[in-house]
Amino acid sequence: MSAPHEETFTALRTQLQEAAAAFADGPDALEGIPLGLVDDVDRAVREPLEIFPVCHHSPASATAMARRLREKQPKTVYLELCEDMAPLLSELRNCRLPVAVQAFATDVEGFPADWSPLSVVAPITEASAEYQAIAYALDTPGVELVLVDRSSDHVFQWDARAEETAEPADPDAPPAEEEAALHGDAVGVEIGDLRPRFAELEEHLLRHGRVRHWSEWWHQYVELPLGDSGHDSYRQVMFLIGSLFRRLAPGDARRLRIDEDRERHMWTRIREHLTATGTDPEDCLYVCGAFHAVSHVAEFGVHGADTFEIGPRTGTVWQHGLIPSSHAAIEAQFGLAAGSVSIAATVWAKNLRRTGVRPYRLAGQAGAKKPPGTRKPPVPAVPEPDVPPSDELSGFLQRPPVLDRLDEEELLGWSVEIVRAARRNGYLASTADAIAVFETSILLAGMRDRARPTPYDFQDAAVTCIEKDTVPGRRDVRRLVEIMMGGDRIGQVGYDALPPLARDVHDRLAPLGLKLQQRGVQRALLDMSGRPELERCSDVLWMLRRLMPQGAARPIMGERRLGERPIQESWDLALGTHQRALIELGYEGVSIEQVLEQRLRRTAYGPRATTADVLEAVEDATLYLRSRRLADELGNRALEVLGGERSVDGAPEVLRRVRRLLTYYRTSEPVLPQWIESFTKTGYAHYCTLLPTAFADDDATVRQVAATLGFLFGMESLALSLGCDRTQLELAVAQSHPEEPSKTALLWAAQAHLGLLSRAELRARCDALLDSPLVLPAYPRYLSGFVHALEPVPSLTDFVVEAVSHAFGRLPDPVLLPWLPTLIGTLRAGGADLAPLLIREAGRIFPGRLAALDAWVPPWRARPVPEAGHPARRGGGPRGLALLHAHPDTCDAVAGLLGCDGTWEPEDTGPGGAALLGRHPDTAVALERLLAAS
Repeated sequence: MSAPHEETFTALRTQLQEAAAAFADGPDALEGIPLGLVDDVDRAVREPLEIFPVCHHSPASATAMARRLREKQPKTVYLELCEDMAPLLSELRNCRLPVAVQAFATDVEGFPADWSPLSVVAPITEASAEYQAIAYALDTPGVELVLVDRSSDHVFQWDARAEETAEPADPDAPPAEEEAALHGDAVGVEIGDLRPRFAELEEHLLRHGRVRHWSEWWHQYVELPLGDSGHDSYRQVMFLIGSLFRRLAPGDARRLRIDEDRERHMWTRIREHLTATGTDPEDCLYVCGAFHAVSHVAEFGVHGADTFEIGPRTGTVWQHGLIPSSHAAIEAQFGLAAGSVSIAATVWAKNLRRTGVRPYRLAGQAGAKKPPGTRKPPVPAVPEPDVPPSDELSGFLQRPPVLDRLDEEELLGWSVEIVRAARRNGYLASTADAIAVFETSILLAGMRDRARPTPYDFQDAAVTCIEKDTVPGRRDVRRLVEIMMGGDRIGQVGYDALPPLARDVHDRLAPLGLKLQQRGVQRALLDMSGRPELERCSDVLWMLRRLMPQGAARPIMGERRLGERPIQESWDLALGTHQRALIELGYEGVSIEQVLEQRLRRTAYGPRATTADVLEAVEDATLYLRSRRLADELGNRALEVLGGERSVDGAPEVLRRVRRLLTYYRTSEPVLPQWIESFTKTGYAHYCTLLPTAFADDDATVRQVAATLGFLFGMESLALSLGCDRTQLELAVAQSHPEEPSKTALLWAAQAHLGLLSRAELRARCDALLDSPLVLPAYPRYLSGFVHALEPVPSLTDFVVEAVSHAFGRLPDPVLLPWLPTLIGTLRAGGADLAPLLIREAGRIFPGRLAALDAWVPPWRARPVPEAGHPARRGGGPRGLALLHAHPDTCDAVAGLLGCDGTWEPEDTGPGGAALLGRHPDTAVALERLLAAS
């Protein structure tokens, strides 16, 4: 570059000053803006270190970049990209573009904990200027690539996430498919985010440009004119656009401060590198967004001020890697119109054929196509003459737009292809529709002052002519056009570029014989009985199911339970589709076992961890890792969390998991672990203490109180053997005084279990409820309590069936029918898990045939009521005596097991022959039922 020349843009300044005077009341009203634009362009052009302004994923920028790199052959390329991402760029050759360079952190230090995980992505496509610069620097000997933008840590230091506002997406764009979620909620960093920040300006440009969205305006009025422009024209136009958007941006002080800090950071890093290496600025190229190329900060330029201090990074440990990206993901994250990145890829290929520019591609780039045939020979690199920069901008702005002639062959091919695609997707399209699309495209282009239809004109024409009232298939015509123009190209990270964990997963699943990096769903069949080595694959798949999103590894046949070994399994695998999730697992550890153990510990020791959560972690540690060490550690943690809980909210889940773990340890271990014994003792005392409060608490549901009783009654034998006192439970029940009907019935059931309430007394209380008109509407809630009582007291199943049947038998229809829906709804909502017990018991009690129903007598009515002072009659009466005398050996054997002594007396001695039965009436009743059932 030459020394500054003051008169380079004199003519342009004069024209703009005259225009400002003509459109305003005086020359001073508006001249500050247009003259400021010229000053910004002049300053950027005269900078000794050549600044190359770009726009993200712009084919014109990529073409101009490839052309300039071959002409200038710079020795150092400064690139606007996070400086900590530099080591990952060499791995791009092992990937199929588009991919994104990612910085990821789960354990944050110096940031709010609720921000975790932190993620920053920088998408890279082949039709982008940054990829051309990267490929040139990495594959050209002696060239150094220096990333100068702020680090990923500073991205979050400078930009509070709570204050971020994303660019609004195009309202006319169709909903993005699953590929749009490839970037998730990561913060996007790109070179050249060039879009008006002044809403009124963007609206003005769209309205007068006769376009629907910003992507179409850029394609029509910037992309196409700059596709064939020279280097100076391209730079000056991009400088002008960046200056215009910068000067007309709204006064957002926070966003402006961040932009200026980024510019200060980049220029500071550039000067530090120039000083450290002694590189001549003439041999360098600075690639940045056009918005930052016309910066106003004092640090701008190689001779700028050195007043900016780059702060230290936080203690957060960042992991870096490559993740797959897609055109749809880029469009969704940066607010671009659907299909715009695919159209840009098509325009990039056309630019290469038309201009003859040879692009740069990394050697061995996966999925890279050969350069298209060129019409012009490549331009050799020649030394640049030392001439002042000329005013190319005036001529470019005054030159009328070049009207490309209509390429009828291309448009006709588009029309035929879209009709063919529409017919494959269920549309009733014909040759006439192809002709209509062809003519309508030309008509729309003419209405919009275009000599040649753009892909956006063709898309509107196709929607108008083919899509009628409904969409017969999964895709509409707009989406079909996007696919036809190149589709949503999805990238892939190669095996060599994967983190160690992802490579380890692929290696361990190799016996399955599947192409795991291929997108889509693949079926895996595992026969562990014939191939025992597949059991290790099964272990990996179950851990992936636990760690990865739903759909990555989905079992079709087979399940994993405590104490069971798999025999055969069938899986649907989509690891290629969920490659990003697998890569991010690699940021957390070197193996999936390590990641799972870390996550289980994080769950168990989290500030909001409940006892049920910790017990679930214990179960997962046993189920997936088979680690007794980790299970014991987490079990002790569950004991600590249980002691700190002051409610019974988690009692149902605690009961379910403790029962399962206790069953597993009893069947697979010689002795119970120490932690589960301590948990049983502590839980018994803990829930005894909370039981009276739970009965009286309106927020505690009947299900939670029933689960509390279930823990106490189910663990009672083990707790008593470990030294607990049953009196504590009896006192807790005695101190419970519920007011809610369902809890009252639950308390009665508990008293019956403890022997404090007999069946006859329980039956009498239910009869009293049915006899009281005031209590009758609440009877379904009492029944709901009895149903929930089956959890702690399953022996009451026959009584609950009796209570329901008795209500149906005693109540008249005018009373029964109004509360019957309430009864059914109560049983369905509150006792869905326990209803099968009632159904089985009812099936055992009620007759199996309709003809036997008339002569059927309920067992609770057929049994005689015992009288006081006649204990022998409780043994079943004469019929019971006859049965027992008919089978004396059976009665003696049962009496011996119960430790009862006695002798049989002759039957003709009268009541004296029933002395043994009188002493043990319950045994006699049980035997009578057993013999009757047989």
